[in-house]
Amino acid sequence: MTAPAPPRPAPPPARQAPPPTRQAPPPATGNQPAKSFAILSGRQDSAAQRIVLYGPGGIGKSTLASLAPGAVFLDIEDGTRDMDVPRVEGVESFADLRTCLQSDALNEAGTIVLDTATKAEEWAIEHTLTHIQNEKGAYPTSVEGYGYGKGFTHVYETFLLLLADLDKQVRAGRHVILLAHDCTADVPNPGGEDWIRYEPHLQAPKSGKASIRNRVIQWADHVLFLGYDVAVTKEGKGFGGGTRTIWPTEQPTQVAKSRRISDAMFFTGPTDGAVWDLLLKGGQQ
Repeated sequence: MTAPAPPRPAPPPARQAPPPTRQAPPPATGNQPAKSFAILSGRQDSAAQRIVLYGPGGIGKSTLASLAPGAVFLDIEDGTRDMDVPRVEGVESFADLRTCLQSDALNEAGTIVLDTATKAEEWAIEHTLTHIQNEKGAYPTSVEGYGYGKGFTHVYETFLLLLADLDKQVRAGRHVILLAHDCTADVPNPGGEDWIRYEPHLQAPKSGKASIRNRVIQWADHVLFLGYDVAVTKEGKGFGGGTRTIWPTEQPTQVAKSRRISDAMFFTGPTDGAVWDLLLKGGQQ
C-alpha cells in the first residue's frame, strides 16, 4: 500500500507594496522670484485707452478712427474698402477675431480699430448658436431656442471673451477703438417721464441683464458720439448744414463719457484728428 503524499506547503503570504511616500509640495514661488508690488501716484498719461466711437452710418467714424496714432483696422464690416488704411486680412468669424487678437499680428499697431462692435456682436451670436447647446442637447437656430432670457446670457458671456482679448492688447500698450452703429433707446426716468436718446447699437434686453451695451460702456474709458448738427423749427422740421460734432459727455440726447475731455468738438473733415491729440497723447482740453 502506497503511503499518501505529504501535504503541499502553503504559499508564502503575498508581499504588499509599501505605501507611497508623500512628497512635500514645492514652495509657492517655485524657481521663480516672488512677484513684487508697488504703490504709484500721478496721472498715467501714456496708458493705452479704451474708446467707443458710435454714430449713424456714413458719418465718418472709420475716417476719424483712421487718424488715431498707428491705427490698424479689424474691418469685419468692409467699411474701409475705399480707404487707404492698414487692415488685417482673413478675419471671417468670431473665432478668427479672437485668434487674431491673441496672435502677434497686431504687435506693430499703435491703435487697434474694431470696425464694428455691432458686427462683432452678430458674429458672437453665430458663434454661440454653433458652440453652445440648449437644455435639450441641441444647437438652436436662434437665441430664443435657449429658453426665455437664456440666449441673451450666452451671447453676453461669449462677447465678454472678446473684451478680455482686447484688454490684453490694452495692457500691452495699444489703444483700442470700438466703432459701433447708433440706435435710439428708451431711458427709464424714476423722477418723471421717460425719454429716448442715442446709444451704441448693441444687445440691451429691457430687463437690464446680459446687456452688452451697458458692459461696453462701463468697459470703455471714453464713449464718443459722432452726430450731425441739427436744428428743429417750431413746426418740427429738422435742418442743418451737414456739420458734425463729437460729443464726449452725456446729454439727454446721447450717452457719452470721457475721463479726459468734457467739451464737444467739431469734426471738420478727413484730416481732423484733434480729438486723438487730447485723448491718446495725454493732452487736456
